Formats: sequence, C-alpha cells, structure tokens
Amino acid sequence: MEQIDDNALQEALVRRNDDRARAQEYALLATLLSRSPDAEMLARLALVRGDASLLGAAHAALAEVAAKANMENVKVEYFDLFDGFGRSRFLPYASYYLTGSLYGRPLARLREALHRLGIERAEHHSEPEDHAAILCEIMARLAGGEIPAPAEAEREIFEKHLAPWIGRFFTDLECADSADFYACVGAVGRTFVAIETEAFALPVSGQAL
Repeated sequence: MEQIDDNALQEALVRRNDDRARAQEYALLATLLSRSPDAEMLARLALVRGDASLLGAAHAALAEVAAKANMENVKVEYFDLFDGFGRSRFLPYASYYLTGSLYGRPLARLREALHRLGIERAEHHSEPEDHAAILCEIMARLAGGEIPAPAEAEREIFEKHLAPWIGRFFTDLECADSADFYACVGAVGRTFVAIETEAFALPVSGQAL
C-alpha cells in the first residue's frame, strides 16, 4: 500500500474540515434566506461564538442580535423584506440583479449548468433555482459532498452563478433600512462571499480536490 506522509495527511484533513465549515456556512445562509428562524434556531444562533477574523466578527454580531430577537418580530421583518409588497421588498434572484427582470437568461444558464451536473430541482422548492437561498443550498451540498460532482463544479457554480451578483445582494440586505436581524445575516453573507471569491481566485492547483 502506498504510504502517505504526515504533511499530506494533515493537509487533506485541513481541507476536509474547511469544506465542512463552508458547507455549514452556506447551509446557514440558505436556511435564513428561505424562511424566518423559529425560536429554537434563534436560541442556537445566540450561542455562536466569533473570533478575531472578519467572518468571526460577523458571526458574533449575528449571535448578539439573535439573543435579543423576538421570533415574531423577525418573522415580520422577513415578510417585509422578502414576501411583502412595496419598494422595500428584496428580490434575491440572479436574474433580477443581473438583468432587472425575473426568469431571465441567468436562470436559463443556471438550469443548463445544473442539468449537466445532474442536479434536479427539489420538489419542495417553489422558487426558481436562481434564488439566493437555493444557490446557497446547492453550494452547501457540493461543499459537503452530498452531490457527486466533478471537483471543478463548485468553482463553476460559484464563479458563473453567484459571484456576479450575490455579494451585492448581501450588501443591500445589510444596508436595508427595515433590516435589523437580517442586516447581520447580510453582513455574514457579504463577508463569507468575499472570502469565497478570494479562495476561488486561487490557481486550480491550490484548490481542495
């Protein structure tokens, strides 16, 4: 049997742990963008601990606002931001951010890419696939290894279908006048997407396999 040196083994373990953390981050964003958190989730978020990094600081701010949040108030906030009517409503779709309309060419290109990867639309999703929550869910499943896909699939989905717009969406959410809890969600998303953008900009040889 071929021997694996300690450095190679350690690097593989670090990469695996990084992918697990990335999958969890994407899954968190997917959940919070798809629905408002219930009392149990708010309690769990309040226990999150940050660190000295920019993402750690964003996590700490999210935990602080979660600890003070009232579930019903957050539910109303979510409705006003994403489900309500009026100019303050957010449209978290790639097509809208890139073309100004829904169900546009960005959605068609995304569907073509997902078809090539064998990723089918989940039955429980009523939103089109270019919704920010669905894209984050797809990235979570790719990073977590739940979707069998080529190593370059994550890079392709992120660079072509998230990077051109989702950072702007999270920045808009962070700065929304009607956002309190979701302003912190926006900060987490903006910071995490910036990290992902830098990571995917590295040469392919520096990527996790």
